[in-house]
Amino acid sequence: MRLGLALGYWGRGPNPAHLELARAAEEFGYHSVWTAEAWGSDAFTTLTWIAAHTSRIRLGTAVAQMAARTPTATAMHALTLDHLSGGRMMLGLGLSGPQVVEGWYGRPFPSSPLTATREYVDVIRQVLRREAPVELDGRFHPHPYGGADGTGLGKPLKAITHPLRPDIPVLLGAEGPKNIAQTTRIADGWLPLYWSPTRTDAYAAALTGLREDFLVAPMVRAHVCDDVAEGLLPVKAMLGFYIGGMGHAARNFHADLMARMGYEDEARHIQDLFLAGRRDEAVLAVPDAFADDISLVGPRGRIAERLEQWRKGPVTDLLVTSPDPNTLRVLADLNA
Repeated sequence: MRLGLALGYWGRGPNPAHLELARAAEEFGYHSVWTAEAWGSDAFTTLTWIAAHTSRIRLGTAVAQMAARTPTATAMHALTLDHLSGGRMMLGLGLSGPQVVEGWYGRPFPSSPLTATREYVDVIRQVLRREAPVELDGRFHPHPYGGADGTGLGKPLKAITHPLRPDIPVLLGAEGPKNIAQTTRIADGWLPLYWSPTRTDAYAAALTGLREDFLVAPMVRAHVCDDVAEGLLPVKAMLGFYIGGMGHAARNFHADLMARMGYEDEARHIQDLFLAGRRDEAVLAVPDAFADDISLVGPRGRIAERLEQWRKGPVTDLLVTSPDPNTLRVLADLNA
């Protein structure tokens, strides 16, 4: 099991610690570093900055949002950064949800998310292979565009720039069972948002018959500390925001996932509190047991024991979220 560093996206502004964390992770032998985007900073610019200040560590987006760019534009970002970094790029993509896609990106959430995702990946693969001009008789991403509101003058095009690698790894952030199952067929890897090594039954049906080279790369919040309850507070704050606020009350994929993992009543209660403006209460309502299930928090010995559970399953890459260089070093030592 390899280690990666997951930096996420910016808050109010750039995080001055991110570059040093990425450099530290490279020094500690981490395989990869990952950036994200929501409705603020973008994933690719930050990753390019990190690429310019590192030399070996792989560079991933976890995730770049599909609604933010056409698939050809995303492929252009990936092939450009792959060239500039000497072949270190890993492209993680996510569809997001209706609240973000329609509220921030001003686009309709696809009526068939599976089809939209499949077409998006298909176009990216065509760009990177560069075997022929891009053509797809698609429902959501047709190439060339042939809609009634178009000019009819579009023609199939092939990338001017030759990709450094035609097989840049494509990973997908998927939460629903059908989406996960499709991910195992069309992508090189899967980026689970929540993963518990003791509750893998939530994913078992979708993960049958995995290819040997398929990547499973969940994110885990980690913190070496003496007080487990205190160490779990940042995990609970993240969960309160995602389960309560990252989606509509009627359609929140994160809350649905928590429910499938055995916490349905708690997930709905967190949603109700958050949407009522009682955010602090929503955070406190996150069960310690659930936060602990999906994180690595506590003294070194406790983390060492729990890390063994993560190694026993299908996880190939553990993407660690932590602002603490000492925690990153400890995990590297324990995983050696």
